[in-house]
Amino acid sequence: MLNVVALIGRLGADPEIRYTPSAVPVASFRIAVNEYWTDQNGERKERTHWFSCVAWKGLAETIEKYLSKGSQVGISGSLQQRTWQNEAGDTCSTVEIVVRNLTMLDGKKRESGPPVEDDDIPF
Repeated sequence: MLNVVALIGRLGADPEIRYTPSAVPVASFRIAVNEYWTDQNGERKERTHWFSCVAWKGLAETIEKYLSKGSQVGISGSLQQRTWQNEAGDTCSTVEIVVRNLTMLDGKKRESGPPVEDDDIPF
């Protein structure tokens, strides 16, 4: 079986960080990936696809520290489907990308963050 996803896109909002009951950091964010093509009339078209992403542990902390809305990233990981029950008792489901590798492509950092050096990145 093969479950691999690789995308380049931009964050649609600042990442959200939370911690599991055992204090493991988890970062959630969405990236927008644009698709371009020319239709049969020669007109250039564009469509934006949105992908939900989640990262764990040291990678989650790096994402929180250095990425913000609009940051361009390359990610790779795997698809995961989660199900849960909402407050009304309905079963909900989502598919998200579990990020294993991330590359910061535009050098943007939050103003409060220090410059990133290769030795500081835990992946």
